[in-house]
Formats: sequence, C-alpha cells, structure tokens
Amino acid sequence: MTGIRVIVADDHPIVRSGIAGLLSLADDIDVVAEASNGREAVALAQELTPDLVLMDLRMPVADGPEFDGAAATARIIETVPGTRVLILTTYETDDHILGAIEAGASGYLLKAAPQEEILAGVRSVVGGQTVLAPGIAAKLVSRMRQDAAVPRPRLSERELDVLRLVAAGNSNASVAGRLFISEATVKTHLLHVFEKLGVSDRTRAVTLALELGLL
Repeated sequence: MTGIRVIVADDHPIVRSGIAGLLSLADDIDVVAEASNGREAVALAQELTPDLVLMDLRMPVADGPEFDGAAATARIIETVPGTRVLILTTYETDDHILGAIEAGASGYLLKAAPQEEILAGVRSVVGGQTVLAPGIAAKLVSRMRQDAAVPRPRLSERELDVLRLVAAGNSNASVAGRLFISEATVKTHLLHVFEKLGVSDRTRAVTLALELGLL
C-alpha cells in the first residue's frame, strides 16, 4: 500500500462501512483499519501509526467518557507523533467544535458534506493543512469575536490574594490573619470582587474566577 493510510473511527457500523467504502474508492487512500469506539481508535493508531484517523465525536457510553472522540483525539496526538486527526461528525455545536480543535484535531467536517469535500479534506489534512467546513469556520470566527468582545474583569492584587485564600477553603477570619488585615477589610474586598464578577456568593466567585483564568 502506497496511499494515505487512514483509520476510520465511528460507532455506527453502517456509517463506518460507508465512510471506509468511500475512501477506498480513491486511488491514493488506503483504509488500514476501522474502530468502533475511542478506545479502539487509540489502540489501532498506536499499533498501525496511520497518516490520519477519521474520527467521530460521539462514542459508546459503555466505553467510558474518557474515550469520546475529543479525548481519543488528544490521546492520539499525544502518543502517535505524525498521525493527524480529522473529525467527521454530525455534531456542530460550539462546544463540540472547540473541544475537538483544542484536543488537537486538524480539521472538522460534517458527515453531510459532499463526498469530494471529505476526500479533499483527508488529503489536505495529511498535507499539513487545517480543514474546516464553511459553517464550522463561521461558528469559530463568531465565537472568537464574542470572546474578544467580553472584557475580563480586572481584580486588584489584594482582591486576588483574598480570593486565592478563599478558594483554598479559608474563612474570612483565617484570610484576615494570613494577610494581616481586619476581617472587615476582607469582607470589603470580597464585596468588590462580587461586584466586578457579577456574582453574589463566594463559591460562584471562585468558580467564575477559575473559568476566566484569574486564579
């Protein structure tokens, strides 16, 4: 075999066979294996070191959430250098798209895409390019613009000190003792933090600060 070596990973046998059949029609693409879940995809990629894994996102629940498509992608990228992953799925929500891209996928196409688009995507990703379906690219651009438009709250160094100690489980009295300030001052700092973050309690303040990368 001298073509592009591909593993097809999809938990639906008929869909998986259809994708493998489509790829096999191309003279320059060889399907070397098929996987029915994320665990199999990772094991086969490690054994066969293909050029590309064509990965579905949703995998059987029985196989464990740690081996869904995004997690399997991350494992393959980490453990099989040189193997690229192209997501081919029916899911196109922002979270699915971002999760796959963050996991290291080099492309994201929908199963409803024309056959030639899928074949071209395989060739492009193996050639070192990033491939996104037009609708997916538009979603990513829109998401990036939204994220850029939302200003991150600015907390003072002292407010961050207080919040870090609160996140570590300290009471107001304990925070005051550690920072050599009064308990009333701690409460004032927390009120300022609540106002800046738009929250009303300590727990939400900590979780939001973590989500925003402030802590």
